[in-house]
Amino acid sequence: MSTTATELPQAAPARVQEGKVTQLRVINSEWIKLRTLRSTPITLLVAVLLMVALGPLLTWANAAHSGGGPGDHGAPIVNGAELSLFPYHFAQLAIGVLGVLMVTGEYSTGMIRASLSAVPKRLPVLWAKAVVYAVVVLVLMTIASLVAFYSGQAILSHYSRSVTLSEPGVARVVLGTGLYLAVVGLLGVALGALIRNGAGAISTLVGLLLVIPILSNLLPSSWAPHIVPYLPSNAGGALLNVVPDPTLMSPWGGFALFVGYAVVLLAVAGVLLKRRDA
Repeated sequence: MSTTATELPQAAPARVQEGKVTQLRVINSEWIKLRTLRSTPITLLVAVLLMVALGPLLTWANAAHSGGGPGDHGAPIVNGAELSLFPYHFAQLAIGVLGVLMVTGEYSTGMIRASLSAVPKRLPVLWAKAVVYAVVVLVLMTIASLVAFYSGQAILSHYSRSVTLSEPGVARVVLGTGLYLAVVGLLGVALGALIRNGAGAISTLVGLLLVIPILSNLLPSSWAPHIVPYLPSNAGGALLNVVPDPTLMSPWGGFALFVGYAVVLLAVAGVLLKRRDA
């Protein structure tokens, strides 16, 4: 009896996709990294919850304990928009920390060597991280700000203290909160790339945004007008006052300076990324 050997077709080897390393492809790779990190949804969820849960709670507490009540038409102590969005002070820490970890996490695991080997020009990696994170924070925190605002105004309406988005300065504050937090995220990415160490970069970020403005109160009164308005968080925070504070910069002038701080830090980080070993 003879047998006939039957040759089975062999599966074609998987083709490796080849192509140029473009900025768009690097952005796509950084987007994949960001959304697959375990810390990303946790940290962003904390930032969102701080806005949408703590904002209405603080709004209710302030309204209930400030002598107002249903039918009370007294003047509000704090503008309703600023009151509802006050938790951005806490949310900025979560946003900034995740920005730092986007960069320092790769240095701590050694993954940065693989990233820079895939993108030999290096700078596209830093720009991609900055763009991806800023867009994610801007979209997410703008939505969170709108939810916090409308939730807060629903509470304040019972105390005759609610404001509307069409009132002067209110839309700037509500939408500006997302812009402010996006720039905080950029500061985190820049500091992470500059310092490369998570603890050091986070400490620097906290000092820059929270500690230095507090310490500036100790400055002599003749120095304060020349220094305090130009500190990063004070400059950016000018955007978030419904009625512009005369002791600070103008809302958009201050925000432009805040963006300038982030751009300068990113530029310095880019120069060092090109010169230093991974």
